[in-house]
Amino acid sequence: MSSDLVWQIVRNNNSFLVKRNGIQLSREKNNLRNVNSYKYSGLANAKSVGVQAGAKGVVLTKRSRRHARKPAKSFPAMPLTGTFRQNAKVIKSETSGKHYRPDLEKAALARMTRVAESLKPVKAINKRPKNRANRKK
Repeated sequence: MSSDLVWQIVRNNNSFLVKRNGIQLSREKNNLRNVNSYKYSGLANAKSVGVQAGAKGVVLTKRSRRHARKPAKSFPAMPLTGTFRQNAKVIKSETSGKHYRPDLEKAALARMTRVAESLKPVKAINKRPKNRANRKK
C-alpha cells in the first residue's frame, strides 16, 4: 500500500493516538516528535527514523525496506555508544548523509539530546542543615 493511503486510514483512529486538550499526540514507534502528523509518522512512512533509550545508551532505528514483510526485522537497532558528538555525527550521516530522511535530521538530533540528558546519572545534592545553630563548627 502507498504511504498516503495508509496515512488516510490511520490518521484519525489507531491504537497509538492520544487526544488530550484538543491536541493529537502519538505513541507510535519511530515518531520523533510524538505528534500525530504525516511527516513524523512511523506507521505511514516507508522510511522512518527513531531514537530511544537503550540498555547502554541511545539507540537509533530506521525502517528497513528489505524486511518490509517481516515485522521483527523491519526495525534494525543501531546502538550509539560513542560520545555525544560522535553520536550526533552518526545521526547526521544516517539521515541526511545517506539521503534517507534529511527532513528528520534536526528532530532526530533534538530527540537524541533529550534521551542522552535523561540517561545521565543524577548528582547528589548536599543539603544545608535546617537549623544553623546545631551545625558542627
